[in-house]
Amino acid sequence: MINEKKYVAFSLAISAAFAVQAQQIGNDDESSPLDQVVPVADAEPDPAEPVAAAEDELTLDEQLAIEFERYRRLVNEGAMDEADVSAKRIVEMVIKIHGPESLEASKALNNLALVQHRNGQYDAAIQNFESAVEIIEIREDRLNEKLVNPLKGLGAAQLANGRPDLATKSFARATHITHVNEGPHNIEQVEILESLAQSTLLLGDSKGARNIIDRVHALNVRHFEGDELALIPSLMRRARWQHAARYYNDERATYRRAIRIVEAKRGKDDPQLILPLSKLGESFYFVDTTQTIPQQQGLVSTGEMYFKRAAKIAAASPEVDWRDVVRAKLALADYYVYNEAQNRARKIYADVWTFLSADEERLASRRTLLEQPVLLREGALPKYIGKAGAGDADGDFLTGIIRVDYTISKRGRVRNIRTEAKPPQFTDMQRVVHREIRQRVFRPKMMDGQLQTSDNLVFEHTFFYQQADLDKVISMQEEAAERR
Repeated sequence: MINEKKYVAFSLAISAAFAVQAQQIGNDDESSPLDQVVPVADAEPDPAEPVAAAEDELTLDEQLAIEFERYRRLVNEGAMDEADVSAKRIVEMVIKIHGPESLEASKALNNLALVQHRNGQYDAAIQNFESAVEIIEIREDRLNEKLVNPLKGLGAAQLANGRPDLATKSFARATHITHVNEGPHNIEQVEILESLAQSTLLLGDSKGARNIIDRVHALNVRHFEGDELALIPSLMRRARWQHAARYYNDERATYRRAIRIVEAKRGKDDPQLILPLSKLGESFYFVDTTQTIPQQQGLVSTGEMYFKRAAKIAAASPEVDWRDVVRAKLALADYYVYNEAQNRARKIYADVWTFLSADEERLASRRTLLEQPVLLREGALPKYIGKAGAGDADGDFLTGIIRVDYTISKRGRVRNIRTEAKPPQFTDMQRVVHREIRQRVFRPKMMDGQLQTSDNLVFEHTFFYQQADLDKVISMQEEAAERR
């Protein structure tokens, strides 16, 4: 039997939305609507939205089908608050029809948790995902394939709730279940492995994350054998992961492989080259410090040639959307800002400003791309203090904030930076954030076609710690004060 605490999840709202699972709505071939979605509620149905009077004459099963269609529509429209209310109604109906420990109840709980995740109600989502998992374990077994979706949702909610240590366990278990049911080389596990890599990376284990992404790559190579072009999306994702883990040399090698495939299959001027060329250029903003012996990089030490080539291909390809042409030009201008070649950057920005001033549709893009600062280069910031980042901490996590006030110059550099920590004792974290923000590079804001300074900007970095971490810092600071 489900314990009393978890039973509350059947009547309470639990909102956790795992984006990929949400995309699966409507893609399930099974007949039951509960096989296609998985949310649950955290309160009684909202009396402001009663079931239509005509539905009172219907059976509960018929009302459930109508409510499920309403829920699907609300999710597709992005009306997540209303979808949360609808999901809670579905849970209540399912419990009345099938009972609180039925597989249908598990599906309904999972649906509610998905919506709650998207609404940021992570604690409720975690509780409902756990209840969904426990029901399946009771009705089926601990290795049943029905566990995969709620475990993915549980891991996503734990990750969003600041617990990558718990998320790692959930994703690892989901992966193991796919191995048992689909075999060790199944392609369905790729999505889970990427989530596992993310939680591993957040725990500070970049080498472990790299190994997981290498496994993903091997699975994709095996799956797309004989169709190299179909491998391109996988290579692009792999490069993004390598960038996140700071393996910049590996990232460049992956983008180059994607470029070689496109050149061999579609030619050297194909528009499909624009994105990998631009991303390869961006990788040169960063220095790979993961290897004790630097790799031989040949004569290429900057990304300029790749930005130029991407912009040239975009401009010469009539089938390329004007938005992609603009992005390619801006990427080259951004490179010049990064390298302090201000005159070159200013000329390209001015040309793009003129191009985007032609009509209302382009003006909307101008507001987004040029009328506000755009971050071009950023480094990673630590999310945890002490044991929290090692994944072996016990107890609840507390939330700290580093607030940064700053200005962005016409050259895209950060100036007049001021920082404060809450709690104020975490001065080391404050220094790390201060240093990172000072090193960032931005595309400067423009007005009337001219580069401008941006004042009074604010950045807040949220981090997690435990009371023991704060007590330790306070004690060390008191001891240091006594020694003075």
